[in-house]
Amino acid sequence: MANDPIHQFQITKIFPVEIGGLDFSFTNSSLFMVAVVAVSTAFLVLATSGRGLVPTRWQSLAEMSYEFVASTLRSSAGSEGMKFFPFVFSLFMFVLIANLIGMFPYFFTVTSHLIVTFALAMSVILTVVVYGVGKHGFGFFKLFVPEGVPALLIPLVTLIEVISFLSRPISLSVRLFANMLAGHITLKVFAGFVVSLGGMGALGIGGAVLPLAMVVGLTALEFLVAFLQAYVFTVLTCMYLNDALHPGH
Repeated sequence: MANDPIHQFQITKIFPVEIGGLDFSFTNSSLFMVAVVAVSTAFLVLATSGRGLVPTRWQSLAEMSYEFVASTLRSSAGSEGMKFFPFVFSLFMFVLIANLIGMFPYFFTVTSHLIVTFALAMSVILTVVVYGVGKHGFGFFKLFVPEGVPALLIPLVTLIEVISFLSRPISLSVRLFANMLAGHITLKVFAGFVVSLGGMGALGIGGAVLPLAMVVGLTALEFLVAFLQAYVFTVLTCMYLNDALHPGH
């Protein structure tokens, strides 16, 4: 079981709860989602509590996170897009902290489960649709009919645009889920090689050097991927929100 690379993603019930035949149990996934929210909140509150003129390292990190998301949103959706800043910033911090927490041994990576990433992606798409229709009415559907398309090609182009729009939550969720899942499985496999070879005596220990080096390198790479996936998720979210603000562009 210790060398099973899939076991780390298994959901276990901590407090079993069943109501009307439906399972509402509090699981390890639920626990770590609560932990992600708690850590994110504690970091931002404590880092900005002093608000000194000369910022501390933690305050600088919090301000960098704020400016990063704000500049990304402004560059993608314009100044009007800043009304979505709390939503986008919350998504960025949740994905980033969830990815980073999952890097610690024996911790759970909530973003390695497709249902979690799909829920995040659907929250983005539903925000786009609800706000877009609420603000522009039927004008929102100009999104599916690009300007300058010949009348003869409008049905085909519209079909392609609709399929592309409907595939957004799938691509957005699968990209994050697949990267976190594959990275953690790869780390577990190479770590298993180290343990197995280490138990084979002096010759095995010598042979374990290479997979150990791979584990160190992959760990560094996974920390980078943890940030990059939060960055990609945020950038794509900002681009999709731009469609809700300016569907005809």
